[in-house]
Amino acid sequence: MKLSKLLFAALCGLFVGNANAADVTIYYSPTCPHCHHAREFIENTLVYEYDDLKVTEINVMNKDNRQGFVDAIYKCGYQSGGVPVLVIGEKCFQGYADSMQDELRDAVEADLTDEQKKSAAANKAEMAKDKSAFVAAHNDRINAISDLDSKKKINNKSGSSDFWLYGFIVLLFIGLGFALFKKQK
Repeated sequence: MKLSKLLFAALCGLFVGNANAADVTIYYSPTCPHCHHAREFIENTLVYEYDDLKVTEINVMNKDNRQGFVDAIYKCGYQSGGVPVLVIGEKCFQGYADSMQDELRDAVEADLTDEQKKSAAANKAEMAKDKSAFVAAHNDRINAISDLDSKKKINNKSGSSDFWLYGFIVLLFIGLGFALFKKQK
């Protein structure tokens, strides 16, 4: 029984994202106000406090993301499909309130090294002095956030443009072949 639970957790990790403590997966709905507040906290605070943090945002309203969401709900042991659901390492959180911020930070820090924790503490102190200046100086941290739907769109566009590019190259070679063959006659 224990082996099957471990296997299930490993398989769910494929849907939930990396199981590193400093990784966050948030399942959200664009119409959910609590999701908006959770995403705002993550995007405007957490990614700047933790240098190595990676965030994956998954819109549960997209039908392609629903099975991954169902798997996460099951993995977390929740009875309802309420959002937001945040998966941070091995910890799960359903719902969001500002009072949860320290608990979310604790989950992010669970497996961080002492050096990473010191860096996070320094980042928090700098943000407390002048958050706008700190954010402006570290604006690349916004790249730590990826949206699963955007990745799919980029991949689909890339695949589509690759198809047309390769098709054009094939047609070009066929045309050159006919031109060369015609010249030889």
